[in-house]
Amino acid sequence: MLTLLVIAKEPLPGRVKTRLTPPYTPREAAALAEAALTDTLRAVLAAPAARRVLVLDGRPGSWLPAGFEILPQVPGGLDERLAAAFSSCAGPALLIGMDTPQVTGALLAAAGAAVVRGPRTAVFGPAADGGFWALGLSEPEGALVRGVRMSRADTGRVQLGRLLAAGLSVHELPVLRDVDTAADAVSVATEAPHTLFAHTLTSAVPSPG
Repeated sequence: MLTLLVIAKEPLPGRVKTRLTPPYTPREAAALAEAALTDTLRAVLAAPAARRVLVLDGRPGSWLPAGFEILPQVPGGLDERLAAAFSSCAGPALLIGMDTPQVTGALLAAAGAAVVRGPRTAVFGPAADGGFWALGLSEPEGALVRGVRMSRADTGRVQLGRLLAAGLSVHELPVLRDVDTAADAVSVATEAPHTLFAHTLTSAVPSPG
């Protein structure tokens, strides 16, 4: 029975997507973050799962659809928060972030099917910036994530190495681009023009300079 986890931050101005400012204002950056999160949650709802859990830093808002459990993020670095999210699951789990609004329910369904295929299995979704956008474990073990230094150019390589060193059979997913910078935002919106994220980006007016 698969658990789909989304780790996210409440989309408040000045707290999310700060690297989009400039050219966007903090309010515009927060609107883009909310749109990305909304697209992500919709994709998760479209994929088969026994549980859908939002691992949240902050409070849920009107953007949260029905069908999700809420799990507060624990204190500490991102590796500790990811480890705790996995440790909350009793069976196979697939975790993604809120930074890939181009993700689809079909892609998550395929990833979830790979996670539950057999024991000692992992699913790994590399990100274009060297990190990873998805991580699935047939037998969730926080130790497989804890201690991996996040938000670095080698994060994905180190995490993948951790999985292989543990003797897991790793199924790799397509490379996706995280939305971190304005250039990322334009690229992702172009790739997925029918998303709420793309619509919100076209409505945002970059600030001068």
